[in-house]
Amino acid sequence: MRESTTEDIVGEGKPRPRAVIVGGSIAGISSAHALILAGWNVTVLEKTNSRPSGNPTGAGLGLDPLSQKIIQSWLPLPQVLHNITVPLTIDQNQTTDNEKKVTKTLARDESFNFRAAHWADLHGLLYNALPSNIFLWGHLFLSLHVPEDKGFVIVKAKVLESGKIIEIVGDLLVAADGCLSSIRHKFLSHFKLRYAGYCAWRGVFDFSETETSETIKDIRKAYPDLGKCLYSDMGSCTHNGFYELLNKKINWIWYVNQPEPEVKGTSVTMKVSSDMIQKMHQEAEKVWIPELFKVMKETKDPFLNVIYDSEPLENIFWDNVVLVGDAAHPTTPHCLRSANMSILDAAVLGKCLEKFGAEKVRSALEEYQFIRLPVSSKQVLHARRLGCIKQGLVLPDKEPFNPNSAKKEDCEELLQRNTPFFNDVPLLLASILPPA
Repeated sequence: MRESTTEDIVGEGKPRPRAVIVGGSIAGISSAHALILAGWNVTVLEKTNSRPSGNPTGAGLGLDPLSQKIIQSWLPLPQVLHNITVPLTIDQNQTTDNEKKVTKTLARDESFNFRAAHWADLHGLLYNALPSNIFLWGHLFLSLHVPEDKGFVIVKAKVLESGKIIEIVGDLLVAADGCLSSIRHKFLSHFKLRYAGYCAWRGVFDFSETETSETIKDIRKAYPDLGKCLYSDMGSCTHNGFYELLNKKINWIWYVNQPEPEVKGTSVTMKVSSDMIQKMHQEAEKVWIPELFKVMKETKDPFLNVIYDSEPLENIFWDNVVLVGDAAHPTTPHCLRSANMSILDAAVLGKCLEKFGAEKVRSALEEYQFIRLPVSSKQVLHARRLGCIKQGLVLPDKEPFNPNSAKKEDCEELLQRNTPFFNDVPLLLASILPPA
């Protein structure tokens, strides 16, 4: 059912198993690394026409200690991860009175051991460490078919440039196609995302040419730990998270309670007009201190995300089709889990496939699900709860959070370290992680 080449043949003349990965973002590219290390050939289908180049508009992300070690295990030079990231050693939640210009710390953790990266920088690092010929850019996934014997999967894709329809045969299909996953819809046609009750304005402020500007001097004075701190500044029923990235950039995300907007296409990122940006600036000026507002106002091309998550799934694989990343567990951003869960999904999946071999794919996927589903489910629900708290939304067991009158124990709940399984490392991964 599949042509074999020299690279497809491994010891004793056995064909090397092949995985088709749909989606070339962090989840997909991480899965490619993990499966190649497990002895699999991989083909990655990505609908965008080419790999990201330069430093396109995008968002920052925070890598937890486990993700850092996993990524380093995939790289020929592990230390280069530090070259594209900056340390986040502090997790601070605070509230700032815009009128009185008084800041109150709500909760602070000085043992936070994350690192911050720009999405494009991390993607580029992971991409450059892979064989370039495994990626099929400009290929739109259309359908899948698992024959009755369930020994392989047939994937159809459209070459967007030519319109040609191609078929690829693999032993495994990895769905890394995001929170709006069309592959998940194949098996869960009635599945729906849950709107969180708020959207998020996001931006990356590039101050590489204005490092000595008053805007930068003022923001560093107002937030003295910027450069090593994950700040969450909370207002009334809203909050703004921000931190510094490499190469003189500041990543910020402002959450705004509002009715669910209409989302078109296959992205939860909305196109915004100049009028929408102007109205955002007007509202931000009312809410945030001038130092933070100026950073937001001077950010080029801010964009709007509609925030969704979902109820935890009961299954994340069917036959030889498996979900990873946001396809498996759509989540809100408040615990910095999306990229970290994707990386851990990939690493665990790779080790399970290596453990059981291509002859026992189902056993490998059962173990992958057994390890990952309980963890990701609890983390998704915790991120949901944290978002509700920070946005002042109603929870069944407590009054809406008010940062000006909250008790100390309520404030402590805001810290990232309260995320379930925050420091847990699956035993399966012990062999691939370098010493601490």
